[in-house]
Amino acid sequence: MFQDFDVKGGPEFGRRNIPRLREALSARALDGFIVPHEDEYQNEYLPESAERLAFLTGFTGSAGAAVVFLDRAAIFTDGRYHLQVRAQTDPDLFIYEDLSNDGVAKWLRHAAPNGARIGYDPRLHSPDAIERLSRTAVQAGAELVALDSNPVDEIWPDRPDPPAAAITPHPLEHAGEPHGEKRHRIALLTAEAGADYALITAPASVAWLMNVRGGDVSHSPLPLSAALLRPGGSADFFAAPEKVGAALREHLGNEVAVRPEADLPAAMEELKGQSVLVDPRTASAWHFALLESAGAKIVRGDDPAALPRACKNAAEIEGAKAAHRRDGAALSAFLHWFAQEAPNGQLDEIAAAERLEAFRADAGDLRDLSFDTISGAGPNGAVVHYRVNTETARKLEPGSLYLVDSGGQYLDGTTDVTRTIAVGAPSEEMIRRFTLVLKGHIALASVRFPEDTPGSALDALARQALWAEGLDYDHGTGHGVGAYLGVHEGPQRIAKRGGDAALKPGMIVSNEPGYYKNGEYGIRIENLQFVTEPEIPQGGERAMMGFETLTLAPIDRALIDAGLLTPAERAWMDAYHARVLAEIGPLLEGDSRAWLQDACAPL
Repeated sequence: MFQDFDVKGGPEFGRRNIPRLREALSARALDGFIVPHEDEYQNEYLPESAERLAFLTGFTGSAGAAVVFLDRAAIFTDGRYHLQVRAQTDPDLFIYEDLSNDGVAKWLRHAAPNGARIGYDPRLHSPDAIERLSRTAVQAGAELVALDSNPVDEIWPDRPDPPAAAITPHPLEHAGEPHGEKRHRIALLTAEAGADYALITAPASVAWLMNVRGGDVSHSPLPLSAALLRPGGSADFFAAPEKVGAALREHLGNEVAVRPEADLPAAMEELKGQSVLVDPRTASAWHFALLESAGAKIVRGDDPAALPRACKNAAEIEGAKAAHRRDGAALSAFLHWFAQEAPNGQLDEIAAAERLEAFRADAGDLRDLSFDTISGAGPNGAVVHYRVNTETARKLEPGSLYLVDSGGQYLDGTTDVTRTIAVGAPSEEMIRRFTLVLKGHIALASVRFPEDTPGSALDALARQALWAEGLDYDHGTGHGVGAYLGVHEGPQRIAKRGGDAALKPGMIVSNEPGYYKNGEYGIRIENLQFVTEPEIPQGGERAMMGFETLTLAPIDRALIDAGLLTPAERAWMDAYHARVLAEIGPLLEGDSRAWLQDACAPL
């Protein structure tokens, strides 16, 4: 369950494997190959068997790509990983490029050799991505070639076996709606979109639709599988046979035909002349090619299960509340322990993260972490998606800040919370900037907004206090969270760009403004919250929605300058801490409970 803190990857991977790949490309009469950090299901977290980019290059970040030509290679990462990629790969082998804003396509436009044949695995790219890449390759006088097999797999003799975790029914008490009702509901949405069938390839949507969970990838209880939803709501469920047991077949019933994953191409062949809804953001170019070859009529549109999945029902919200109470108790117990241990100067990032994970395990019902814990002391806290390892781990020094971003996967809910903690006496600058971040957090937690408001319309609320002093942060303010599913899910998002989906009742979203001073410290305050039902305020004319906070854990009062808060902000802070004490206090004992009372005292 707990994360492996050992360093993985490294420059030796590229030195060994890039020459082997070039030999394989030459044998296929190819001049290059594109290696994305993707699997066949477009997952955020990949099974080990799909970590092709790490095997080939030594880079282990969660976002990246490589393009390997016979005479040179480029590796692409976003701003989170510019330092990590240089530490883990050989600079004599790679040109370092930015992944953002179609970085691979832009690079191909000027770097692809004229006449080059550049291979790609169509299972690992969306059709839209291939269209962009193909367009720029043609501009360079090159062509993209879809391959039947991946040459990286060919040179990976000890490649791990594909995951084969059992797929299990998700209890109705947590799902809140029988899967038969979900299937019939999504079939109606499919018809409204102008299609007879829906091919659903996102594992989270399949898991939600069928009320099942799995264990094929770390940190998300996903079964790698696909579904073909038929008119009326019956379905074909495609999964590896070794994942399917009698209990699952009984759970799915007679309206769901369980078929081997290898049958998917044959099932596509049966759809000649039929209209099929497919989401180009979650299905691969390979899926689109299958349907086109079969003569199906492709209807491009949103995954019909994505929005219903995002709008949690009453049982899912109650489960989230229960999970957050247990998680909050574990985090509060950790914060009490931290307050005792950190001042001695001997605690390091790894020990702190491991102790927090142990508190979560002791709380009960923990199935996994929801992501690798971000445990950053001092300057490491300024690295937004820092991942601690034995080479970079720092001790927590007096006068510094410690940022810990963590979460758990529980059968009834998924958690994600960030706290920034002062180690010893913080500086005046740290206190002021923490309080500015807190003002933004409170503004977003307190806002009321009308129906059909997109997340992008709220993002500035979390930044306004920082902007007033010429400060900002370079990540989104809020991401969607699943119900014992992925810790990052759409379509909901709160961000300057990309938060165009309307916020709807039941959506869970994070509230996580921050500030990062490079080389010194990082600040982030993150709670999860859900969108409430619309109500017309007393004396008002239009229905308004808001947020109810799920996360329950104290915010470090030593970092709050109460004089910078308005009376309303102080009232919010005191009310939040009073709620934390009321709901979490009974779950703690002895010294931990006494510590929580002090931590939640009014400002």
